Amino acid sequence: MRRLLLWALLIPCAVEAGVIQDVRAAIAKGDFAGGDRLIAAYRAQQGVTAEMLEALSWLGRGALAAKQLDRAEAYASETRKLALEQLKSRKLDAERRLPIALGASIEVQAQAMAARGERGEAVSFLQQEVKAWWDTSIRTRIQKNINLLSLEGKPAPSLDAREWLGPKPPPQDEWKGRPVLLFFWAHWCGDCKRQAPVLAKLKAAYPALLVIGPTQRYGYVARGQEAPPAEELKYIDEVRRTHYAELPDMPAPVSEENFKSYGASTTPTLVLIDGRGSVRLYHPGNMAYEELAGRVTRLF
Repeated sequence: MRRLLLWALLIPCAVEAGVIQDVRAAIAKGDFAGGDRLIAAYRAQQGVTAEMLEALSWLGRGALAAKQLDRAEAYASETRKLALEQLKSRKLDAERRLPIALGASIEVQAQAMAARGERGEAVSFLQQEVKAWWDTSIRTRIQKNINLLSLEGKPAPSLDAREWLGPKPPPQDEWKGRPVLLFFWAHWCGDCKRQAPVLAKLKAAYPALLVIGPTQRYGYVARGQEAPPAEELKYIDEVRRTHYAELPDMPAPVSEENFKSYGASTTPTLVLIDGRGSVRLYHPGNMAYEELAGRVTRLF
């Protein structure tokens, strides 16, 4: 009986996850019509679900990447409309797929506007959305898009350093006069670990560069095991000592608010700040040494 119950739970999950995988496979082939058919067939059988909406949001992201802006905006609009309908009877963060879908629809809409040369309008749209969803999980993602479109050239947001690992972070008013590289990382993030040797090489080439590594708690430790804050903090420090040993002088402020204000929904996120405290680079994702060193060189 227990085995039958397990299969009853697993089979719908496999079907629902399958529509996302199938739609993404169609996008990879540039087959948006095929993706539309997959969504329509799923919807006829299962109705509007969070999984269907995430799959639909991938069509928007795919169209944006293909520079098909009208199509991208149409997918984003449909995703948003259906997601808001779902939210009449549930909370956004009741499960994980609906926030992904709604967040992607907002992101695609803004990026499509910016691609049309409407950067100011896109930022205004995002600022309205971040206020609307301030107390939800998609705040950070929306802030990331605001920062992508508008942060460079502006003063760096304040950094919460009341709790930290490693050396004590210098106060932000002491940053001025030297370049600073913020490296947002997570204890579970493989890409972050792969970025570490690049940062160590960069630090060796530019000893005056201040590297700070903000991180945060996620509520779990190795293999997704839930953990209380103190236990997770100990685990984060073990990861820091093991995988970031090449950066022993890197202070690591621990704060969820830093990730929200800097929009670090992608890890790693790299933020380069000049000696006057202005952001010169905002980059979600990894960067090669040559690319990053070229940006740092200009600040010296």
